[in-house]
Amino acid sequence: MEMAEIKQKLDNMAATLADFRGSLDLEEKETRTAELEERMADPVFWEDQDKAQKVIGENNALKAVTGEFRTLEEQIDNMEVSYELVKEESDEELRKELVSNIQEVEKRLEKFELQLLLNDPYDANNAILELHPGAGGTESQDWASMLLRMYTRWAEQQGFSVETLDYLPGDEAGVKSVTLMIKGHNAYGYLKAEKGVHRLVRISPFDSSGRRHTSFASCDVMPELDDNIEIEVNTEDVRIDTFRSSGAGGQHVNTTDSAVRITHLPTNTVVGCQAERSQLKNREQAWKMLRAKLFQQEVEKQRQEADALRGEQSEIGWGSQIRSYVFHPYNMVKDHRTNIESGNTQSVMDGNLTQFIDGYLRSQMDA
Repeated sequence: MEMAEIKQKLDNMAATLADFRGSLDLEEKETRTAELEERMADPVFWEDQDKAQKVIGENNALKAVTGEFRTLEEQIDNMEVSYELVKEESDEELRKELVSNIQEVEKRLEKFELQLLLNDPYDANNAILELHPGAGGTESQDWASMLLRMYTRWAEQQGFSVETLDYLPGDEAGVKSVTLMIKGHNAYGYLKAEKGVHRLVRISPFDSSGRRHTSFASCDVMPELDDNIEIEVNTEDVRIDTFRSSGAGGQHVNTTDSAVRITHLPTNTVVGCQAERSQLKNREQAWKMLRAKLFQQEVEKQRQEADALRGEQSEIGWGSQIRSYVFHPYNMVKDHRTNIESGNTQSVMDGNLTQFIDGYLRSQMDA
């Protein structure tokens, strides 16, 4: 990279950061952070655990934005100093280091821009992610377990925590259904890009004839809702069942009926939780999941009504997969909404989903 190009990139990054500052209300956010931290230092802060957690969540979200902005600001200032040194001393090693730093900061700026664009009402919330295999028995159940591993790896790479709320193992392999709580700032904002049907094409490890099989699994994503969201659920419209927990690999198996499953009869919506040993806690979590699912259904209904008014067709079914993962006769993962492709299928299955998630979210923001 020549010096003129280095200078141009530094100027562009500084201009981008200045634009971010104008839309951030940075000083207001930092003032609010100081107020929240003052409240957190109060000796009575922890007396109300629910309020305390909300304050901490708001504080962490603000610091995630202001802290990253200040870090980027400092890095760009340091690179501008390095540029002047390289220009004066013609230090080749320092120039190479500067180029490397520019490439790193460009990536951070892109990620920060996407973070700022995730401004829908529930984007910042934790995400509830459900996986369900399609028709095909063991084949699709194994595919669902592969997706479970992929999303777990992705969440860990983002620094998010993952909790298994409900797990129903497959008959021979894989899973019949699984529900995860993925906790972290903007977890729902990112993972909403993954909602839909995922298709796998491979030589089946369960077929002794070595034939190629196509499998499907659906991914559903909902935001975790707080108690401020009003979702009316009539207790007469639900059926609550309790049963013995049975985690993956025989883990977390209880000797009491602590697991809870709630069925909302009017919509045939089913949720379950067996993460806790306490039936009461599992019941509370299942109610939260039901509220989130009913809320998501209402949002989807409103979206479909709006599409109908605009004359748009938005059929959702097994034939309308959002992404295909082909392991045979070639290696390719393709997102059908954005046409983004990757030939490194193993990397994708190891959780490297950034190009697909970012690409989809940006396409929605540009629409």
